[in-house]
Amino acid sequence: MIGFLKGRLALKQPPSLMVDVNGVGYELEAPMSTFYGLPTVGEPVALYTHLVVREDAHVLFGFGTESERRLFRGLLKVSGVGPKIALGILSGASVADFLRIVEAEDIAMLTRIPGIGRKTAERVIIEMRDSVQKFAAPTLREGSPSSPTAASPQGEAFAALVALGYKPPEVTRLLKAADEPGLSTTEIIRRALKAAAKP
Repeated sequence: MIGFLKGRLALKQPPSLMVDVNGVGYELEAPMSTFYGLPTVGEPVALYTHLVVREDAHVLFGFGTESERRLFRGLLKVSGVGPKIALGILSGASVADFLRIVEAEDIAMLTRIPGIGRKTAERVIIEMRDSVQKFAAPTLREGSPSSPTAASPQGEAFAALVALGYKPPEVTRLLKAADEPGLSTTEIIRRALKAAAKP
């Protein structure tokens, strides 16, 4: 099992990224909580990883902190929650936010994340209520916010939100709420996800 990767960030296109480790490019999928802390392309990066083996693919997931990875692994143990929904939860809430959601039994907040219906939200809260405190932990690296890339930040944000499960008309509405000149892709996504979380 690959536990972590340390190398140079070769590509970041939410929710996918690539890390160059001594000339070998590792493709990963990561939650937006990790993307917010990534350095610029070409800079050193270190990520915790989790490998999911399916019949049709081996998918490597990357996380900026050990607590994010532990929460991801905890979510995968919940009946009806797969990697895509777990990534969606981590993209829509930080580990600290998730702890508060579970403690407050805020089912409405969880159901705002794409792919999570009321039954799944209830199951997540019930099954994780006793284990949430173990998900807070120190980080592997201190990251700096990413800077805009050459491609259109709005276009990249649109693709990332669709990949996270939001429908295109909903993405268009969310991006209008986050529209401000000069914002980086990750900042646009962060603002859009905040807008999606509002009732």
